Amino acid sequence: MDDFWSGAGVDLHLETDTGDGRRIGLERALRDAIRDGRLTPGTRLPATRRLAADLGVSRGTAKSAYDQLVAEGYLTARQGSGTRVAALRPQAAEAPPAPAHARAPRFDLRPGSPDVGAFPAGAWLRALRRAIATAPSLAYDYGDPRGRIELRTALSGYLGRARGVIAPPERIVVTSGYVQGLALLTRVLDGATVAMEDPGLPFHREVVRRNGGTVRPAPVDARGVRPEELGEAAAVVVTPAHQYPTGVTLHPERRRALVDWARARGALIIEDDYDGEFRYDRQPVGALQGMAPGQVVYLGTASKTLGPGLRLGWMVLPPHLVDAVADAKLHSDHHTETIGQLALAELIDSHAYDRHVRACRLRYRRRRDQLLDRLGTDRGVRGIAAGLHALIEVPDEAGALARAEAEGLAIGTLGDHWHTPAATDRPQGLVVGYGTPRERTYPEALEALAKVLDG
Repeated sequence: MDDFWSGAGVDLHLETDTGDGRRIGLERALRDAIRDGRLTPGTRLPATRRLAADLGVSRGTAKSAYDQLVAEGYLTARQGSGTRVAALRPQAAEAPPAPAHARAPRFDLRPGSPDVGAFPAGAWLRALRRAIATAPSLAYDYGDPRGRIELRTALSGYLGRARGVIAPPERIVVTSGYVQGLALLTRVLDGATVAMEDPGLPFHREVVRRNGGTVRPAPVDARGVRPEELGEAAAVVVTPAHQYPTGVTLHPERRRALVDWARARGALIIEDDYDGEFRYDRQPVGALQGMAPGQVVYLGTASKTLGPGLRLGWMVLPPHLVDAVADAKLHSDHHTETIGQLALAELIDSHAYDRHVRACRLRYRRRRDQLLDRLGTDRGVRGIAAGLHALIEVPDEAGALARAEAEGLAIGTLGDHWHTPAATDRPQGLVVGYGTPRERTYPEALEALAKVLDG
């Protein structure tokens, strides 16, 4: 018998037909499985009677194989606990080299992540239970590439009242996060030139390139992106609520000019609303999409409000793009996983999502205030009206990074975000994320940051 599956305790897949006889074949198959790590230390093996029945051999053959491997140290046998895989000490020659890792930082103030420790596990579990209890059986089958209608309907209401987005359910496509949405749009644009904010996130530029697009810089100043410098681009990616990484909010005049540019050229505005819910000085600025739903693709995500691990995002599309994007989604991964969609829909419909966002807004505002209290007002701190990061002007990024490493502090730099990072005439700064540290370590992280800035 070449292969067998054991029905006792664990499923055991072995290849025993070696041409050396059944006992020797069984010994060799077990020995190889243990050496390869397919049978891990502590795994309890089937009793000899059950193993013999599965294999179609005598119990004596199975017992002899076990006894031999016990004698060799591969197995252990104790009365009452059965036969288990022994903890082997690997030979030095066979042990793989230990990977080289940089020393883990004491404090992480890099931007881009929320406080995942604040994930509303209780509310999510309740929503998940209700969603599963009421889900139709077809929810577990292949579904609409645009996403579950329950979530698209819930998002339609939420985005309309909370972000000012005109979002009929039929124009929403659920994605596995912002990156997939940007990739799908780039494919649909079929090699077009996409203007992207300068400075901006390098990873997003690479996403556009790898999906066939051509990237050109879209300069940003104190009032946001400059529409007059977008040139012949077919689309532009912007972060109008809280520009990343400078933190500026797109000025109303620039909003109007950007929409006029898109209408005049038949171009597309791709709005990345990555942390639009978190505004601290007044009501959150409404989404740009509400001004021109026919020219703007709105991209949102649960990554900053709930956590990146959920892999849930959404796109609100102009009517003429819905079918093309849905087809691209179909041929990318068919559809985003269903159960998380149903749970998020339940969370939104019960207003537990709103309550969680409000609680997060208060928590992050306290963290921002702590940062400002510790650093003072003369540090050149910018972009603090919203979001989960701030930009701190420094004259020498390299020196600041060296001091940060000495303090065990991980931090971002403005220089990493320019389209041409080596340019010497660019402003320099530290991009400080205050969403990641745990509450108890945050004051210490701020002390380390102050030491870095003090030089």
